[in-house]
Amino acid sequence: MSKVTAKVFEILYQNLFKPAAFVMDAEFIHDTITRFGEVLENFDFVLSPIFSYKNTKLKKKNLGITFENPIGLAAGFDYDGHLAQVLKHVGFGFNTIGTVTNLPYKGNEKPRLVRLPESKSILVNKGFKSEGANLIAKRLDKKKLKGHTIGISVGSSNVAQIDTINKAIDDYLSTFNVFKNKPYVKYFELNISCPNANMSESFSDKKNFEKLVKAITKLKIKQPIFVKMPNEISFQKSDELVSIAMKKGIYGFIFSNLVKKRDNSTFNKKEIKSVKSFKGNFSGRPCFENSNKLIKHTRAKFGNDIVIVGCGGIFSPQDAMEKLKNGADLVQLITGMIYNGPQLIGQICEKIAAFWVINSIEIWVKISIVAFPNFTQTTFWYLEMIWYNINEVIFMKGAILNGRC
Repeated sequence: MSKVTAKVFEILYQNLFKPAAFVMDAEFIHDTITRFGEVLENFDFVLSPIFSYKNTKLKKKNLGITFENPIGLAAGFDYDGHLAQVLKHVGFGFNTIGTVTNLPYKGNEKPRLVRLPESKSILVNKGFKSEGANLIAKRLDKKKLKGHTIGISVGSSNVAQIDTINKAIDDYLSTFNVFKNKPYVKYFELNISCPNANMSESFSDKKNFEKLVKAITKLKIKQPIFVKMPNEISFQKSDELVSIAMKKGIYGFIFSNLVKKRDNSTFNKKEIKSVKSFKGNFSGRPCFENSNKLIKHTRAKFGNDIVIVGCGGIFSPQDAMEKLKNGADLVQLITGMIYNGPQLIGQICEKIAAFWVINSIEIWVKISIVAFPNFTQTTFWYLEMIWYNINEVIFMKGAILNGRC
């Protein structure tokens, strides 16, 4: 992906596709894109040159998994795995399917998705809409997923018969058992914080959570597990959940899930008033601040013993960088892609790669200033800028020679 290609696609998305799509029902558009995306899953030779930004500097290894880049698709977009094969070609370094539940559930009463453009948010009321673990596994078994970094988000079935904590735990375990031996599943997400499920008790309660992770540990799952944490949670309660998970051998945490409170300062007052009769909670920009605070606090509290995925409110490379600077190892998004277009993934990757180059040079500069006191800091700053511009020229020359711009 070149800067020119990304910019052209961004202009087309913002001025043609988005105005037309945003006057139609959000769930209809989502389902249409899902069907179309699955049709394109074998056209990687078309999609990758348009969307993917590849750079070896972006590769990361966390909890034994190699990520081609640190940008992932969060759970909540590809509910049933239809897009599992195509998402890598759009530029994602990893993508999560689900949330998947053991039993099928058609979803909460409509509307299940409502856009709030001024607030950069989407009201979500799916309630773990899922075709069920067995059907989804059969679909994924048929796809070409070698070389893809795929995760499964696991939740409790949102159906009437799952009405106690013990039943919900058994339900979680059933889904883990369906997928734990699948070679294409590289990681799991444990969704304990869906705000749209109907069961009265919650797994964000530390006693229930401890009971759940203890049961999961007995399954001897080889893949790492990332806990999807609540957004509106105190540092103390978050720390308690993280500590419990770590004691059971779980070291991955995603900050964070949707927001519930409708007095969030990010909301446009007129928009939030227009959805007052609708059930559901909110993605996107309203999640951003709390997510960042939790990331920063948790990194300071637990150091490098854990892996943190930053999720919530990423609409630009700068947003992604803020999460990384606060302590995230990886980031995930959905809403930013919906509002700004799928070229956003490649744009973020390109900026992160450039930042990491500059960051490495800055470290070299600081060491050099100490080692060579006769050189001024200004001299090294100029050398740094020259090096960065040379890299930009080399990148653009390569893009031109390869016909990518």
